[in-house]
Amino acid sequence: MPELLRMPEIAANTEEAILAGWPVAVGEPFAAGAVIATIETAKAAVDVEAPAPGVLLRALVAEGANVSVGDPIALLGSPGETVDDIDAALAGLGLAAPPARVFASPLARKMAREAGIAFETLEGTGPQGRVVRADVERALAERAPAPLPAPAPLPGPAPAPLPAPAPLPGPVVAPAAVDSTLVPHSRVRRAIARRLTESKSTVPHFYLRGSARVDALLALRAELNAAAAVKISVNDLIVKAVAQAHTAVPDVNVLWTDDGMRPFPAVDVGIAVATDGGLVTPVLREADRMSVSQVAAATRDFAERARRGGLRPDELEGGSTTVTNLGMYGTEEFAAIINPPQSTILAVGAARREPVVTDSGELAAATVLRVTLSVDHRAIDGALAAQWMRAFVAILERPLRIVC
Repeated sequence: MPELLRMPEIAANTEEAILAGWPVAVGEPFAAGAVIATIETAKAAVDVEAPAPGVLLRALVAEGANVSVGDPIALLGSPGETVDDIDAALAGLGLAAPPARVFASPLARKMAREAGIAFETLEGTGPQGRVVRADVERALAERAPAPLPAPAPLPGPAPAPLPAPAPLPGPVVAPAAVDSTLVPHSRVRRAIARRLTESKSTVPHFYLRGSARVDALLALRAELNAAAAVKISVNDLIVKAVAQAHTAVPDVNVLWTDDGMRPFPAVDVGIAVATDGGLVTPVLREADRMSVSQVAAATRDFAERARRGGLRPDELEGGSTTVTNLGMYGTEEFAAIINPPQSTILAVGAARREPVVTDSGELAAATVLRVTLSVDHRAIDGALAAQWMRAFVAILERPLRIVC
C-alpha cells in the first residue's frame, strides 16, 4: 500500500529545510538504504535513506522547495507496486491533492513578515516560482503612497532665472557603472555569517599567542608514517595534542551557559574544513581517547564528506574547542573567531625554520610553529588559558606523549 514520505527533522529545533534533489526518478525502484532524497539545512546537505525497498510513485515537492518539517514530500510504494489513480491514493492518505504551497526564501519571509505582508499573496519570480527578496521589495514599492503634487505657483511676476554656474576646471569624470550582478548567499554562507557575527558581538574574546619548536614532532610524524596504514598529518598530531592539553587542564574543557558552567566528560574537538560552500567544523568525539591513527582516519573521512556535502547534522554540533589550520597556505600567524557555543578555538600557522636561542644560550636553527588561542573570557580566565598554552606547547615539543 502506498505511504507518504515526510520531511524529517534532521536536526534539533529545525522547522524547515530545502528539498535539494531527488536522486531517484518517478517510477524508479530503490533498495533499502538507498538515497532517495537530498535535504539542505543551514549547515550541510543530508541524504535521506530509504528504510525499506520500494518505488517512488510521485514527488510532491519540486527541487529547491523550502518545506516544513513533517510535510509530505513524496508518495512511496512497495517494490513493483503501481497505482492507477495517484490522486485517489493521496486522498486515501488524507491528502486531497499534492500540497499547494507558496515557497519563499528565508530572507523574503523575514522581510515580508516585518513589513506586514502575507508572502502567500506574492507572485514569486525565483526558481520554481519561489518568492525572493526582489518580489517583496516590489510589493513594498507598489503599496508606497504616491508623492504629493507640487504646490501651484504663487501669483505675480515670475522670478528672473539665475545664471548657470561656471564649470569647474579639470576633466569631467563620468560616474562609475554599478555592477548589477549579485550572487545570492547560500544557506551555509548565511549560517556562517550569522553565527560568527553573533560570536564576535556577544562573546568577550581574548587571545594568547604561543610558539613551539616542532622538529621532534616532525621527526615523530615521519617515523609514524613509515609504518602507518593511514598517513598522519601535522594537523592530526596537533588535534591530538589539543585533546591532551584539555585533559591536563580540565577546567578549560567547559561550556558557558547563562545558568552555570557545563564541564565535558570527554574532549570533543571540532576540525575546521574549507569547502566550496564555506567553512564547516565537524566534531571529533572523544578525541582524547583516540589513537593518532584513529584521529587521522576520522579527519580524512570528515574532509572528504564535507567537500561533497555528506556530513550529518549531529556531526556538526557540540564540542568545546576547534582547531583551524592555515599553515598549508603559508600563513604564519592569525586569530580565529570562536565557534559558538564553544569556549576556545586554536588557530595554527605554518611551521618555519627560524633562528632560536637554545637553553645553553647558543644560536641555532629550529622549526617553529606559531599558534593563537581565542578564548571566551566568560568561561576561562587568562591565567587558566596560559596554563593550557604551556601544557600544549610542552606536548608539541616532547611529542612522544601524543602516542603514549
